[in-house]
Amino acid sequence: MTLISERQIILFKPQGRMDLEGGVALSKKMAEILPKRDQLWVIDLAEVDFMDSSGLVALVNGFKAARQNGCRLVLCNVQTPVRLVLELTQLDSVFEIVHNPEEISGFVNKSSLQPIR
Repeated sequence: MTLISERQIILFKPQGRMDLEGGVALSKKMAEILPKRDQLWVIDLAEVDFMDSSGLVALVNGFKAARQNGCRLVLCNVQTPVRLVLELTQLDSVFEIVHNPEEISGFVNKSSLQPIR
């Protein structure tokens, strides 16, 4: 985690499948974070090639936790199979999705993002 421009940025980088095991792992990592108002949570899905309902539950629960604590959650690098799942469930209209970390530069300098694995 790094504090930039009075905003704390947290980068999550799940890998592989966002199924029951991957969803639980992401949920545990998000639960370890003590949410603070105005944090930006970025979930980089570049290395996620599959997502099922368990992965969606992890994302939705993270989104709700972020919102309830005055944080913002952004998805980036969403791969085609995951994007299709988000579109079929119409969650693509709920989540803020950017194509790559460079698009987050409006929020923060890319080099300041510290991954949490």
